[in-house]
Amino acid sequence: MAKVLQPASREALAALTERLDASVDGASARDLTTVADELFAVARFLHGERAIQRLLADSATPEDARADLVGRLFGTQLSQPTVDLVSELARKRWSTTRDVVTAAESLARQAATAVAEKNGSLDEVEDQLFRFGRILAREPQLNGLLTDTSTASAGRVGLLDGVLGDRVYPVTATLLREAVRLPRGRHLDLVAEELAELAAARRDRSVAKVRTPVALTPQQESALANTLGRIYGRTISLQVELDRDLLGGLVVQVGGEVIDGSVAGRLAAAQRSLPS
Repeated sequence: MAKVLQPASREALAALTERLDASVDGASARDLTTVADELFAVARFLHGERAIQRLLADSATPEDARADLVGRLFGTQLSQPTVDLVSELARKRWSTTRDVVTAAESLARQAATAVAEKNGSLDEVEDQLFRFGRILAREPQLNGLLTDTSTASAGRVGLLDGVLGDRVYPVTATLLREAVRLPRGRHLDLVAEELAELAAARRDRSVAKVRTPVALTPQQESALANTLGRIYGRTISLQVELDRDLLGGLVVQVGGEVIDGSVAGRLAAAQRSLPS
């Protein structure tokens, strides 16, 4: 499950995300790949250095002093755009020390999905992340092995690479590898779904999770996406999952709203309306 940030940290991360987004249009896919890789490295470093976390999140320390610390730590190791972003991170007010790690990781993920947007693979990356999350949900043993921090991260990443092979786009592989390197107590199937939603949100879209007893044709998916777009007033991205138990019809979830048009749902509703 995604970490729920308290107000100060939410505001700080929103401002940092806005700053990153402002730089995306003028950046190349290669530049953004560098920023994403470096931010993931910063997140891993901060996760392992609790004292540095505390220093960067200590609002009692002047902002400039915290930013100077970033310069001393990373100034010769990272590209200037990354140093500037992490320096700004250090200037922000955070609700908890752990939130600086969450923020660095979140920015890295945003930069990685921006790479997919630049090279035209964003839709495929979204779909691959969602489908891998579904695979992990059905394979709890694999899910556990990939997040077992009692084994070396290199071994877990090697296992992931063996499962993925060359069947996914580089951005998909990067996002999943980094989640495996830094699991932070999270279930990887849920992380994969959150990453899929992040990829969808990259174009200000919403995700509709669709359960259907039969595979939809491309024409049916397009018509459904258009219909939902008219209902919600924004572009909708579909994540379709087969569910034979539905008998017929569809179940559509957009955010917290569920539209149950399945036969099984109608039968259950009819049964509830019968006198006891």
